Amino acid sequence: MKKSARFEMVYQISALVLSIIVVHLVYISLIRPNADAILEARAEAAEQGMTQPPDRSLYVVLRDYEQESCFILMLWALGIMGLKARSLRMENRLFEGDLIQISEGMNILPEDTRNYVRPLQALPEDQQEGILPRALLAGLTRFASTENVQDVSEAVKSVCEGESDRLDSELSMIRYIAWAIPSIGFIGTVRGIGDALGQAYQAVEGDIAGVTASLGVAFNSTFIALVLSIVLVFFMHQLQLLQERLVLATQHYCDQRLLSHLRTRS
Repeated sequence: MKKSARFEMVYQISALVLSIIVVHLVYISLIRPNADAILEARAEAAEQGMTQPPDRSLYVVLRDYEQESCFILMLWALGIMGLKARSLRMENRLFEGDLIQISEGMNILPEDTRNYVRPLQALPEDQQEGILPRALLAGLTRFASTENVQDVSEAVKSVCEGESDRLDSELSMIRYIAWAIPSIGFIGTVRGIGDALGQAYQAVEGDIAGVTASLGVAFNSTFIALVLSIVLVFFMHQLQLLQERLVLATQHYCDQRLLSHLRTRS
């Protein structure tokens, strides 16, 4: 397993544990105590015969375990996307450097490729894993062995397509979380409706407090889950856009800085 892969696995596990701790602390110290206090005040008001509809409280909307689980998953997904965005930013910095030190009008012959390969091989290990150095190295190596510009173009294209597939596959966990959050919301809906049906006999007797509380769980969990899912999918598409731009920028860089300078001896 590569060093970067091990780091990413450890980071994802750490991000999940940290998300659980942070969100749970917020819930037990802030959200649930305030929600319980509001619900108790409403119950006392109902016992005193006050019929004025209570204000909708955000604490009450967020208090249940399904909403807590949704926030944990969202925070975890944002942590994973933050790491990937940081990696993309580091790779984009490589375009600012002069990986292929060649000026306008100069040509690269097959026997000259070693002079351009050495600087790429001398890059730090984390930079060598970037798509741009790998595409340039693959193109120069192919040119040295085949002396065919078309083969170089195919080599660069193959690296870019492979990187595009890899980046897309790495979003699978985020896509799963984006699917899991609404699913957890629907679980809360089923649980709330099930509890409400179990207390239907109380509603028949005139006590609808239990039924309304259970229905609140049902609708609140779905509402929060859908809102968080919308936000998460937005950031996921922004990350995917950055990944696609990186691949396109690599192809453009190789066309301008490598392919246009390759020449063969007639």
